[in-house]
Amino acid sequence: MSRRATIRTDHEDATLVARALSPDNTDEMTTTVERDGAGGTADGDDDDRSGTVVTRIDRETTTGLQSTVDDYVVNLAVAIDVASQARPVQDDRPTDTGPVSDHDTDSDTTYNE
Repeated sequence: MSRRATIRTDHEDATLVARALSPDNTDEMTTTVERDGAGGTADGDDDDRSGTVVTRIDRETTTGLQSTVDDYVVNLAVAIDVASQARPVQDDRPTDTGPVSDHDTDSDTTYNE
């Protein structure tokens, strides 16, 4: 008899969280992203980033299920942190990279044999 757990968490950038989780998934786990009641995949390219990350875990034993869920919760916390740090911060100021070189040069850069 198989033991099952389904963990559902809402996120502003659900696809990014699901992608951060997927490398740690075992064969007994599936992670999807749901938006507006419709199922999606972890690699979906939906413009609406918010959604629900749904992870289903199937294990043969209760202790195996408990261990996998414990590991998943830790990985989820890291994935949420990664997603929050990965969001670009928009700055209204223009970026000036400065001069390409600190030295003026009039040297010829063509190659002659």
